[in-house]
Amino acid sequence: MKKRQIVIRREGSRSSSSPVVRTVRYGECQRNHAATIGGYAVDGCREFMAGGPEGTAMAFSCAACGCHRSFHRREVESEVVCDNSFSPSS
Repeated sequence: MKKRQIVIRREGSRSSSSPVVRTVRYGECQRNHAATIGGYAVDGCREFMAGGPEGTAMAFSCAACGCHRSFHRREVESEVVCDNSFSPSS
């Protein structure tokens, strides 16, 4: 499941801001299923798959392993979007 965020970031004394597009992806499950008995065992779920449509409570549980989305490794990819539409006046 991919989720996109647009974040406006301002740096220093620069008056212009460039939008940053962040793509959030949830990877393999890190939940320790044997924590209650003092061991370590993960289930091997390779990627988060939402259990329901976006905006519902089921969207936070994984359809493959049943864990909450917070147990899955969060991978954020950032991309700075530049507006190159500057045209010098003659």
